[in-house]
Amino acid sequence: MSRGRIAVHRLRYTYAASSSITSSSSAVTRFQFQCPQQYLTRASLPFHFHSRYSSSVPKQALHGGVENYPSGDFDFKPLTGWKNFIVKLKMLTALPWHRLRYDTVLTIKLRGQISDQLKSRFSRGLSLPQICDNFLKAAYDPRISGIYLHIDTLNCGWAKVEEIRRHIFNFRKSGKLIVAYVPSCREKEYYIASACEEIYAPPSAYFSLFGLTVQAPFFRGVLENLGIEPEVERIGKYKSVGDQLTRRTMSEDHHEMLTALLDNIYTHWLDNVSAARGKKREDIENFINKGVYQVETLKEEGFISDIIYDDEVITRLKERLQVKTKKNLPMVDYRKYSGVRKSTLGLSDGKDLIAVIRASGSIRRIDSPLGARSSGIIGEKLIEKIRSIRESNKYKAAIIRIDSPGGDALASDLMWREIRLLAASKPVIASMSDVAASGGYYMAMGAGVIVAENLTLTGSIGVVTGKLNLGKLYEKIGFNKEIISRGRYAELRAAEQRSFRPDEAELFSQSAQHAYKQFRDKAAFSRSMTVDKMEEVAQGRVWTGKDAASHGLIDAIGGLSRAVAIAKLKAGIPQDRQVTVVELSRPSPSLPEILSGLGNSLVGVDRTLNELLEDLTFSHGVQARMDGIMFEKLEGYSYANPILALIKDYLSSL
Repeated sequence: MSRGRIAVHRLRYTYAASSSITSSSSAVTRFQFQCPQQYLTRASLPFHFHSRYSSSVPKQALHGGVENYPSGDFDFKPLTGWKNFIVKLKMLTALPWHRLRYDTVLTIKLRGQISDQLKSRFSRGLSLPQICDNFLKAAYDPRISGIYLHIDTLNCGWAKVEEIRRHIFNFRKSGKLIVAYVPSCREKEYYIASACEEIYAPPSAYFSLFGLTVQAPFFRGVLENLGIEPEVERIGKYKSVGDQLTRRTMSEDHHEMLTALLDNIYTHWLDNVSAARGKKREDIENFINKGVYQVETLKEEGFISDIIYDDEVITRLKERLQVKTKKNLPMVDYRKYSGVRKSTLGLSDGKDLIAVIRASGSIRRIDSPLGARSSGIIGEKLIEKIRSIRESNKYKAAIIRIDSPGGDALASDLMWREIRLLAASKPVIASMSDVAASGGYYMAMGAGVIVAENLTLTGSIGVVTGKLNLGKLYEKIGFNKEIISRGRYAELRAAEQRSFRPDEAELFSQSAQHAYKQFRDKAAFSRSMTVDKMEEVAQGRVWTGKDAASHGLIDAIGGLSRAVAIAKLKAGIPQDRQVTVVELSRPSPSLPEILSGLGNSLVGVDRTLNELLEDLTFSHGVQARMDGIMFEKLEGYSYANPILALIKDYLSSL
């Protein structure tokens, strides 16, 4: 695709960020770092930084030193005077489908998967940037008197939940009403609801605030029954996917990592819910340990405001907004309101442009050869966007928004290189969503500053590789395969019907060690750490954003708004000046989406082995997947295997 064909969409964000600074007293040790000669290119030169701020965590990125970063906190400023008059005039002349009655209530149904990507108007499903965008518009829109949230079972990570919760608090600064209705509620749903002014539930609501769990599946017994012998080489004692294939129980290291992740999430949930509901942390924990599920008890204990049905909530909203009883409450849903332009509300663009590239899903180097639309991160396409920003003088800074568990190692390295080249010419900020681990972290470490949420899953600097020996399975099903080869190691990946020979196993191990050292050393270089220091936090370990910050893997805690504030700082743009955030490559709807209104949905990566085997069949590179807290995949072959496909189909039918 030529550069000129890259789709560009401007979202008129008006981050009127306050200049408040978050800092810590962590000590910083200075040291000399000898970086590998092959990394000393123009791309390793630091871009210009301003000295009027100094880091919210010890700064160990491209430039070294210590900096405090602007918080990016939302500062609501009501429209007044002439600007208010212009906004009213624009609303009168807006397109008919963008017009709303005064005292309208915005309704948003938070349910299922929430994508970090922008979605077309024909796509179903929720988009995090559009949800946050609607909260911002509703805060300033004089026609919107409040928000009514329907919160049902969610299928997303904690970082997205945190971002939504932050925007609820931002909306409340406008003084408008926001209430939640929760027919089915667990910890994530309640975490969002707790930020609202009032929480309602029907009498038959499903409440299960029983605590959090993390599960690690082990497939050794299944593989043995099928006659499959895994031969795994993992580098990093925490790279647990090898254990999932070769063990029946958790190792001590695996248990240590998952326990730390779970404790982080649970503590964060308790602290924030107790603060939002005005209760002591101990009281929240004791309530959870009682195993309460009756909504009557939840009301008595102050966890919900009242027990009423949806229609009764609407009646109360009418009373609050003084709508006549016989008239319907004016309401607008999330999809329709997403079409309202910010310019209509006086949220005008700034002259300074900041580019945002969104990278979501598993990483692959090239697109599908079949010509079908591929989900996930396609390395060659993302590199094209990065280069377009580098070659353009109109962008003052760039933000790489990452929501990826990893994937192809080569693609990750090529994107890292391009991000570093971009960082040599203008400020680049990495903003992490739910997960930026393994290859996702590889991308992020090329940026000058890395921002993540407290509960973002990141790190996983490690390598795991291997093959499945299908010899016994072939005997069981009567399948045979013969290979004629030339070259000592020609059968290294082709001969899946036997184990590695000793010399093949040695070569395989050396290859994995080499890949790990490359990853670790580049991470150390990118973060200005010694290799020994990076080794302490690498080894395949997954960290929450909070812990990653304390270990120097990221620089600041926050969402996209903080990334924008930091980008403004690095580009020399005053914090109180509006900027235009330019989203590159807004997705274009396919013909089936237009005809049926069906959107893209991310396929879940949980509970079954079939997708693990699918990736073993078709993919290659360092793999890491997260579901709930963590789910990892083994790197695999570039050769399709029909037997593995049959196994996958069999397992999926269980």
